[in-house]
Amino acid sequence: MIYKNWEQIYKKILKDFNIKESEDKKSAELLDILLSNKSIFPLEDLSHLIKDKQVFVFGAGPSLENSIIKNKKHFNSFIKISADGATSALIKHAIYPDIIVTDLDGNVKDQIKSNDKGSIIIIHAHGDNKDKIIRYLPEIKGKIIGTTQTDPSKFKNLYNFGGFTDGDRAVFIADHFNAKKINLIGFNFNGKIGKYSCSENKNKKLKLKKLKWCKKLTKMIIE
Repeated sequence: MIYKNWEQIYKKILKDFNIKESEDKKSAELLDILLSNKSIFPLEDLSHLIKDKQVFVFGAGPSLENSIIKNKKHFNSFIKISADGATSALIKHAIYPDIIVTDLDGNVKDQIKSNDKGSIIIIHAHGDNKDKIIRYLPEIKGKIIGTTQTDPSKFKNLYNFGGFTDGDRAVFIADHFNAKKINLIGFNFNGKIGKYSCSENKNKKLKLKKLKWCKKLTKMIIE
């Protein structure tokens, strides 16, 4: 999704969550600066990985682990994109995703481990994760891309493919790069929060509100 189309949605999210766009921009500026010292994974290569491919996107809902066990035999022939904490569930079953979409809210050590083994990590900057960007970015040595939910044209090293939560952002990325088909695993919109979902976020009310937006945004891509 291009930013012109995303901007209208973003403004609604800002209002609904009382988010200060200025804080999102500060976090994006920080990530942009820190990424200037790293080699950014080329978008052409990301496009080649996803375009016309069957994709599994892993959310961190309650059904995640059972779904991994049931579908594990199919994963080798699909591109695997994990949303933040879902990475830990995959690693538990000796599966490493091709791409990790994260705001660094889950078990980041697992995400770094997966990145060391070849996973592309797509790190998202927003107003609440500046401290985590400072803490973890120096530890990430592998393939990396940075994203923002603000206007990406203001930055040298950041992109905006659309999406708000890690889960729907992963779906937007698959769609942006023209995946042949997007299959969802661990996406549960019934009001229950999975154990791999934002382990450090104890605000259940806020999490459920974000889940509603995740559902709304995901359905924009997958009917």
